Order: sequence, then C-alpha cells, then structure tokens
Amino acid sequence: MLRVHFTSADFARTRFAVRPAPLQELHAALTTAVTRSGGPLFAPWRGRVLRSLPAASGALADLVPAGRPPSFLDVLGDTLAEGFEHIRATSSVLVRSELERVCGTAPAPRWIRDLHSGDETAWQTLHRAQRAAYETVLGPVWSVVQDLHREEFTRYALTVAEHGVAAAMTGLAPGSRLHEGVWEWPGAVPGRDVRLDGRGLVLLPTFHHPAGPLLQDTPGRPPVLTYPAGPKLPPTTGGPAGSAEALAAVLGRTRLDALRLLAEAHTTTSLARALHVSNATASSHAAALRSAGLATTTRAGRSVTHRRTALGTLIAGARFP
Repeated sequence: MLRVHFTSADFARTRFAVRPAPLQELHAALTTAVTRSGGPLFAPWRGRVLRSLPAASGALADLVPAGRPPSFLDVLGDTLAEGFEHIRATSSVLVRSELERVCGTAPAPRWIRDLHSGDETAWQTLHRAQRAAYETVLGPVWSVVQDLHREEFTRYALTVAEHGVAAAMTGLAPGSRLHEGVWEWPGAVPGRDVRLDGRGLVLLPTFHHPAGPLLQDTPGRPPVLTYPAGPKLPPTTGGPAGSAEALAAVLGRTRLDALRLLAEAHTTTSLARALHVSNATASSHAAALRSAGLATTTRAGRSVTHRRTALGTLIAGARFP
C-alpha cells in the first residue's frame, strides 16, 4: 500500500497539472510497453511500439537495466525541450547517485559512464533518445492526449467545486481513502510511506499506464503523483486492417460501427436507422460506449443526442485515415 502523508499546508499546495507532461507520459508509455501491462487493446499497440522504436531511442533502455529508471528523468514540463532543461538542471550529485543505483555493479555502457562524469555529449545522447522515442510513441496521438487531459482537469475541478478536495482526490483512484491526513492507495507499492512535509503534491493523469500510481519524490522538485486516468487509453494509431479486426473482436462489430458513426452527432433514432437495428438496441450500444468513456449523451427536452469523445475518436482510428 502507498501512503501519502499530508499536513494542512500540503492540502493547500496540492494542485492538478494544467497540461500533460510529454516526458512523464513517454516514460509511462514505455513502462507499459516493456512490462506488458494493460488489457487486450494494448497488445497490438505494444507490438507496434516495440517494433518501430528507432535505434536512437535504445539509450533509454540502457538507463533501466532492471526496470528501475533514475529518478532525475521524471520531470514536468509542457514541451520536450522544457522537460529536458529540467533534467539537465539536475544536480551532478543526484545524477551520479541515481546512475549508481540503477546500474549497480554491472558494467555500464560507455555513454552512461560519460553521463556519470557530466559529459555534454552524453547528455545530448539522452536528449536524442527521448526525442526519437516521443516522435514514434506519442507524437501521432499527442493532440488526443491533450484533449483527454483537459477533460480530466475539468472533471477534477468540478468535483472540487461540488464536493471538496478530499472527494476529488479519492475519486481519482477508486478504492483509495483519505483518513486522518493520510491518502492510502491499496495495491500500490508495498509499504511505501511518503511524507510531503509542506511541499504539496502535483496530480498528473496518464493515459498510457493502466496500473498505478507512480509517485516521484525527487530532491529539489515538487512531489508528483502520476495516476491512470479514466478508462485508460489504449494508444493506437489505427490504420492496419488487423487493428480494426482486433477492435471488432473486443467491442463487437455493430458497436464498433456505432462508434464510427458517432463522429457526427446522432439521435438514438438516427443511430438505429444507420445501424439497421431497433431503437432499444441502438440505445444499449450508446450506453455501453458511454460507460467506457467512448461517447457522450446530451439531452434537450425529449431529444437525446450521442457523440463520441476524444478517446472514442482515437480508438475508432478516425484521426488516422
């Protein structure tokens, strides 16, 4: 169980990240790819990612020989460049200690030994690796990640306004609880206690890591809790016929057709007509898509209108013809 200890000052300083952080999201995605976590929709994505990662990104694997990345890689920042500036500003003492921790006594590649000594060329090797991985893994879907982040931000803000900070925080993780200033996450890192001691906490959703949370507590930086958001994002760029077949196998052919039709707003009647099914069946499909976060339903008087969400658009593959 992860236990995060708050003081009154910590509650006052807890905030929700206004925008997604590319490097944090990249590291969450790569963790998902190499640890094989996630449901059935992640399998095709995982295979494509691992096959398509360019050679330049291989340096990142050197930094996680035992699945334990150095903490100085976990930074906030609205862009890759800003995130790398934060990494580059890490104290040399922390860089050396973290490299020694993750590499242990095993022989390290030459560029990591150079990074340990502060060589600028080694830092550029790391920067190129992050950029190459981002362009392959996140670049094609980043606009959708931004849309999903805005939706999560709005949901959190509305919950705070209606029910208070405690309800908003525990709502991020069903099963967690806030008791006497301690936020408890069952099933997380066994027996880990983090004391904020007045520093506050930054809450950052991720859409590429279905398990969580990930809590970064790096000296000199605000603690950041990265948590899996909403229905989780099966990151896919669509396109290949095999992906369409995999989606049909998971959603069902008619429900997948409904998802694609909802690129435009439909009433239940017009959706039923387009699918050649009854109104009751069309309503059932729309409800299932809505419960998975793939569609929304709005009501105006007696009229009900359905339309897919940003997550539904990504899964349907409409952004990538």
